[in-house]
Amino acid sequence: MRVIGIDPGLRNLGWGVIDVAGSRLSHVANGICHSVPGPGDGDLAQRLLALYRQLTDVLRLHEPDAAAVEHTFVNKDAVATLKLGQARGIALLVPAQFGLTVGEYAPNAVKKTVVGVGHAAKGQIDHMVRLHLPGVQVAGPDAADALAVAICHAHHLQSSGRLAAALRAAE
Repeated sequence: MRVIGIDPGLRNLGWGVIDVAGSRLSHVANGICHSVPGPGDGDLAQRLLALYRQLTDVLRLHEPDAAAVEHTFVNKDAVATLKLGQARGIALLVPAQFGLTVGEYAPNAVKKTVVGVGHAAKGQIDHMVRLHLPGVQVAGPDAADALAVAICHAHHLQSSGRLAAALRAAE
């Protein structure tokens, strides 16, 4: 089964694709979709369109069987949170257009699954992703987070017994 994890962001939307065979995980690809801000931080609609097109290309190329997206972190800046939520909408929409059910995970749940503690630092996440996926070349912190989301989703699919059903559906 092939799983894509997505770490939503308006400037940098991380993505990571892994293959799952039983309890074995292997890296397929990872990267970051960038929206190019223009003068005055850019036209939001054009930035969202750029993320949409890039993420669509990623799903078209890697053909995942399952998808997962990290919940957005709500902060004190309501405008920034709203914009991040719109980028998250793209992260949910694109896999749905490919017929995928999208798992959603809180950042602490991803960290607990991958690192073992819910309040891990970015460096710890990167380190553990590299341990789970030996030899991986990570495109950046957003891609590492996305790979962690994919690993978390694979773990939850396995533990819930849905992996077998999803594998049958993917055949």
